[in-house]
Amino acid sequence: MTGMAGTTEAATPVGADWQGWQASWDRQQEWYMPDREERFQAMLDAVEALVGPEPRVLDLACGTGSISARLLRRLPGARTTGVDLDPALLTIARGTFADDPRAEFVTADLAKPDWTARLPHAMYDAVLTSTALHWLFSDQLAALYGQVAGVVREGGVFVNADHMPDPATPGINEAVRNWNKVRQDREQAEGVLDWADWWRVVAADPVLGGPAAERFAIFGDPNDPNEGHADGDVQPPAWHAETLRAAGFAEARTIWASARDAAVLALR
Repeated sequence: MTGMAGTTEAATPVGADWQGWQASWDRQQEWYMPDREERFQAMLDAVEALVGPEPRVLDLACGTGSISARLLRRLPGARTTGVDLDPALLTIARGTFADDPRAEFVTADLAKPDWTARLPHAMYDAVLTSTALHWLFSDQLAALYGQVAGVVREGGVFVNADHMPDPATPGINEAVRNWNKVRQDREQAEGVLDWADWWRVVAADPVLGGPAAERFAIFGDPNDPNEGHADGDVQPPAWHAETLRAAGFAEARTIWASARDAAVLALR
């Protein structure tokens, strides 16, 4: 897999250049989260430590399969199921892993209560998700945590790495936001694509244009100020740990944190 942290900006991919699209997605995401690879490493460390080197993993809200790619490279004996609703991102994921029998992908809406019925396996050793569930409101996320608990085997794990700001540190939070804005402005001036610009490129692509149109019909066009994939409400790590325990997990705690984000691990 190309396009990991620290790589230079790649040329704009065209058509079925799945590795190119993966690199492009990674760079766009790194513009928002320069510590993205750190959270992935913490997640995979937890998986290997708690469920071993050959886990069956559910990549929740998988997007292009970023977690699956890193999982399978680190743990070749693993198996992964990616689930998402986005037609364009799933097209990239399926294209990328077309020749890899260890990875499979399912279309499902996590906001609907029957999404688990679409999964090919009843239970998983681990469920992993990163920067994907913040668009749910707290009551929806609490309900989802209960559903996730139902597909994690006893002794298995769930890790959610996402935006989890600490409201008790407003001064630190503001300083980090200001610093991050300066960094983003600098990188954008150097040609890095933000969310809306990346989707504009995808929509113009001869292969991905159709799936992108389907995606916009579901979530709205990121370049339309009156549309878009609206965020829910974010909560601090302690809320996630407490909610996961209430959902049926035996233990839950933070295993990684930056100034803005955190990864919370729950043991079933």
